[in-house]
Amino acid sequence: IDNDNDDTVTMNNTSCPSISFDFYRRFLPAAYILVFIIGLAANVWGLKSLLQNWRTLKIISVFVLNLGFTDILYLVTLPFLMVYYFMDSKWIFGDIFCKITRFCFNLNLYGTIGFLTCISVSRYLAVVHPIRVMGRITVTHAKAVSVMVWLLVGVQSLPDMFYTKTIGNTTEKCFETTSEAHVEDYLKYSLGWTFTGFCIPFLITVGCYGHIAVVLWTMKTTNEIKKERVLSLLFILILLFSVCYIPYHLLKNLNLWSRVLSKRKICHKWADRVFIAHQISRGLVCLNGALNPLIYFHGNRDIPAQLRQLLQRARQTVMCPSITQSQNTLT
Repeated sequence: IDNDNDDTVTMNNTSCPSISFDFYRRFLPAAYILVFIIGLAANVWGLKSLLQNWRTLKIISVFVLNLGFTDILYLVTLPFLMVYYFMDSKWIFGDIFCKITRFCFNLNLYGTIGFLTCISVSRYLAVVHPIRVMGRITVTHAKAVSVMVWLLVGVQSLPDMFYTKTIGNTTEKCFETTSEAHVEDYLKYSLGWTFTGFCIPFLITVGCYGHIAVVLWTMKTTNEIKKERVLSLLFILILLFSVCYIPYHLLKNLNLWSRVLSKRKICHKWADRVFIAHQISRGLVCLNGALNPLIYFHGNRDIPAQLRQLLQRARQTVMCPSITQSQNTLT
């Protein structure tokens, strides 16, 4: 993902202060490497655990499984972005693959938001309307809803691929949004996309968990373990939305508006700060690939036990050579 801003913008025969790109060229590669290592390991392990119990899959597990697939789809593109930055922001993989990389990011971002919303609605129905939905909503329904989410996210993300992602006849740059020539149209598209792909799901999620909280606190007979599980999932969702999604959408559209003003030769002192803040939000939004596996821990009680066993085995593997070496030294 590269900057979509010009270094300087002329206004009344003067130039706006130039925007420094040094920060994001150091920050984003480090964020991508961290997310790739942690996210890939955690998602592969979580998906493996879910697929091993495929026959006993629950409704919420179907959504968690699709959540993992969206992460894998994005994580496999990160090595190409790493190469991009290591080569001083020069894209060598062609215009088509640049668009595919952007498309995978958008599928991950809005697919994650969509499946988190499905998980929230599922928990809402199970807690607030358990008698009404008991036996009526099945795994088959969850699979059908998952297909609809993929289709909806694909339709929302597809127009992005028709915007220019490179400069002229060269493919040295791979824009996150589009070139300066189409920035005004892209801002309109981005605002509509933000409303349908983020704001509506966010309001549904807040509404579901707000009602769940009221029900749990007014029902004295509610199981304490059930309360803790719902609260833990609520904490994960608050973490994802507050760290990853809200700053990204707010700053992305604000940065696009800054570029529109710059194109109209209107300079603002805050343009540099908005640009830097947007780059930080881009690093944070990719963290969802590493944070989403927290849902696995919530949805599968066996995973914490498996993690403890894995850590114990790793410890034994490290300790055994040391013990053997000590015994050899003594003999």
